[in-house]
Amino acid sequence: MMCVERLDSRISLVDLMDLSLKGRTGSYVIHEESIAIVETSASPSIPHLKKGLSKLNIKLEDIQYIILTHIHLDHAGGAGLLLEECPSATIVVHPKGYRHLNDPSRLIAGAKAVYGEDFERLFSPVKPIPKERMVVKGHGDTLRLSETCTLTFYDTPGHANHHFSIYDPVSEGMFTGDTCGIQYRNDGKSIYLPSTSPNQFSPDAIKESMHFFKDKSLRRIYFGHYGMTEEPVHALSEVDAWLDRFMAVAEAVFSPDSSFNDNSENLSTELYNLVKNSFVHDGIEPDHPLFNVLELDMKVSAMGIVDYLTRKGELKS
Repeated sequence: MMCVERLDSRISLVDLMDLSLKGRTGSYVIHEESIAIVETSASPSIPHLKKGLSKLNIKLEDIQYIILTHIHLDHAGGAGLLLEECPSATIVVHPKGYRHLNDPSRLIAGAKAVYGEDFERLFSPVKPIPKERMVVKGHGDTLRLSETCTLTFYDTPGHANHHFSIYDPVSEGMFTGDTCGIQYRNDGKSIYLPSTSPNQFSPDAIKESMHFFKDKSLRRIYFGHYGMTEEPVHALSEVDAWLDRFMAVAEAVFSPDSSFNDNSENLSTELYNLVKNSFVHDGIEPDHPLFNVLELDMKVSAMGIVDYLTRKGELKS
């Protein structure tokens, strides 16, 4: 069933059914004089996005901007496919992501390394985007959508070096992609965890970006995964605390003499048990479907942390 939420009179959230899961990845529609959407997810999500736009009475030819917080395929992989049907649209991307959207071969290779034989089902096709259909936005750059709304872009690395976040002055909210983690919705409550996927994860950079968000005194955070929160201080504090826990476990488990796969599998198990035990203690049933999603997320997050610790060790040697 198509899920479209009107968050207020000018921002809507379309559930993209990423990985065929409800509440996994969302696309935000900003209803201004120039219509903008933030995130597309992967190509299999584009039919869901189109249905959501239709439900909002938005024609594809009326979309002016497709904004991508970063170029990981679960956020940007479907942009090329969508763009083919949006003749007036321009892709807005971080300067470090521009060339990889034009030639997505490295993005594809990276996703295949993580998802293996599931790549085709989850992400294909990944279509290149012509350079003339893109514009880059660096730290402090702006984009005017109407007389009352000019978005501001901020470089927010940590999850990825090609990541920006977008400040909406009208709602005093920030579209944060994955930099400040993931919001898991559970029976009216929200749980917040960091997203530490490979291969540019940096805990120090994430903390710097989150300090920046805190200093902005935000009223809202719009997560890529998934949805909006109006408790940004609590959300950021939770992600910060969990990031410390993740890294403490990783430092204890990681062995420089073990293979990447062995380290990742060991850490994934430890992270999953840590999170599940905490959530069960807080009242979530042990067989809740949430844990199926968490199991996948902990596998990917473990890979990112192991990659980071490996790079850190190589720099020391």
